[in-house]
Amino acid sequence: MSDNKQEALLTEPLLVADHVALDLLNTESRSGEQYVDFWRSGDDVLHWLARCGIDAGQPGGGAAKDALLHDAKELRAIVRELVERRKNGERGNPDQLNLYLATRQSAPVLEWGEDGPVLARRLPSPSAQQALGRVAEAAAELLANGQFEYVRQCEHPECVLWFYDRTKSHRRRWCSMALCGNRHKAAEFRKRTRAAS
Repeated sequence: MSDNKQEALLTEPLLVADHVALDLLNTESRSGEQYVDFWRSGDDVLHWLARCGIDAGQPGGGAAKDALLHDAKELRAIVRELVERRKNGERGNPDQLNLYLATRQSAPVLEWGEDGPVLARRLPSPSAQQALGRVAEAAAELLANGQFEYVRQCEHPECVLWFYDRTKSHRRRWCSMALCGNRHKAAEFRKRTRAAS
């Protein structure tokens, strides 16, 4: 199967980044010369959140899903800019991200456990805002505490996907060995075959 046919089969974003904030960025990709936005509807965002294990509750009808799509794309653009600035050693402005973080407000609750009373914090019921706030919190955690020497973009020249290199040797080069790694190996094999002819 050719590289283009393999790419054409992708109907949803790959979850290969090993960090939800970077998987957020990977909801935009490239296929050949065209950029692909996997989020075309609020349902696409809900499906991605569910794949990431984030409960968005029941967002309601068309207007609520349209708002979710808009907010998710806005959050993605904010996180992309902050990650790129952090990766380049530049200062970013967190004000817009902080608006999404504000949705993560919790309330103190007293719970009675086996060992007696415990003061805990509880978030409101799952909602689309809470779900995006959770993604924003993951992004803020990455920006504040991530080891950015291990935050990388795939080395394949036609790929724009990001990942967090958590391998033991920290030598990960590809978003996915099955996709870009194999594309690279095939291209190198073709070069060697042509050179030997």
